[in-house]
Amino acid sequence: MKLLRTHHVAVICSNYATSRRFYAETLGLEVLSEVYREARGSYKLDLRLPDGTQVELFSFPDPPARPSYPEACGLRHLAFEVADLDEAVAELAGNGIRVELIRADEFTGKRFTFFADPDGLPLELYAR
Repeated sequence: MKLLRTHHVAVICSNYATSRRFYAETLGLEVLSEVYREARGSYKLDLRLPDGTQVELFSFPDPPARPSYPEACGLRHLAFEVADLDEAVAELAGNGIRVELIRADEFTGKRFTFFADPDGLPLELYAR
């Protein structure tokens, strides 16, 4: 098998309108499609980053809470690469989003920071 790249990451949210605004407006992901699935009582929103990677945003009635933050078994966090970390952090802060202090990876020297989506899913900004 030869995997080529990540195609998409799926995120389940508790408040669709809030998460839609966060991912589409605050983070600036492009909306590709939006569907309400009546039989499931669920929205599915397909979003795209400039490199083509997609984020699927789902809403389901009464999803269980994340077991712990951030060390639950499974997906630890979703990381986004940015050209200018300081600028991205300032933009998030300007939108009222709490961002951790920028730190450097002890092995690579790359700078990064964490923040959270409206449901507390850990998100990382990673400097190019």
